Amino acid sequence: MSSGYSSLEEDSEDFFFTARTSFFRRAPQGKPRAGQQDVEKEKETHNYLSKEEIKEKVHRYNLAVTDKLKMTLNSNGIYTGFIKVQMELCRPPQTSPSLGKLPASSSGCTNTLHISSTNTVGEVIEALLKKFLVTESPAKFALYKRCHREDQVYACKLSDREHPLYLRLVAGPRTDTLSFVLREHEIGEWEAFSLPELQNFLRILDKEEDEQLQNLKRRYAAYRHKLEEALSEVWKPD
Repeated sequence: MSSGYSSLEEDSEDFFFTARTSFFRRAPQGKPRAGQQDVEKEKETHNYLSKEEIKEKVHRYNLAVTDKLKMTLNSNGIYTGFIKVQMELCRPPQTSPSLGKLPASSSGCTNTLHISSTNTVGEVIEALLKKFLVTESPAKFALYKRCHREDQVYACKLSDREHPLYLRLVAGPRTDTLSFVLREHEIGEWEAFSLPELQNFLRILDKEEDEQLQNLKRRYAAYRHKLEEALSEVWKPD
C-alpha cells in the first residue's frame, strides 16, 4: 500500500479505503432555488426511495458493472459500494511532518473508496485527507461531480451533506457519464480558511501596507529635498 499521491492506473492496483460511516436519515429539504433544481431533484429522490426501489437500482447497477466493483444492499436498506475520486490539486497540500510535502505529480491520480450510502461528501473529503495524512482543513477542499451530457462536460460542486454513493447509483457505474473530482476551493472563497489564518492574512497585508507607505514617504521626501535645493539655487542672492 503506497503512501502519498500515486496513480492507481500506473501501479496497476486499486486502493480501497473505507470512509467513516454514520447512520442517520437525511432531513427533508426546502424548496430549491433556480439553478439548483437538478441537485434538489436528486436529493428528493434519495429521501423517498423505498427499499424495493433501492433494491431494483442496486440490481441494475450490478448488472452493468464491468470492473467487479459492485454494490451490496443490506437488510436495513443501507447499501455499500465504491466511488473513484480524481485528485485535481493546484499545489501539494500540507501534510504531517513525517510524510512531508506530497509531490505535485499527484494531481490527476485516482483513488477508489469503499463507502456507505449514508456517507456524506464531507466525510468522503475527510477520508481522502486522512488517507494521505493531510493536515489542512477539509473546508479548503471541495468535491465536484463531473457529468457528460450531449458531448459537453459539466462540473458542479457538491454540498457537504450530499451522498456520493447515491449519485453513483443513480448515474450507473460508467465514469464517462459521472465522475468525482477533489479540488481546492477557488481563490477568493475566504470561508474555506480558519479565523486564525484570516487574521494572519490581515497582519501580512497590514505589514505590506506599512512598508509601501514608508517607501512612498521616503521617495517624496527625497523629491522634496531636491526641489528645495533647486529653489534655493534660483533664489540665491547675488
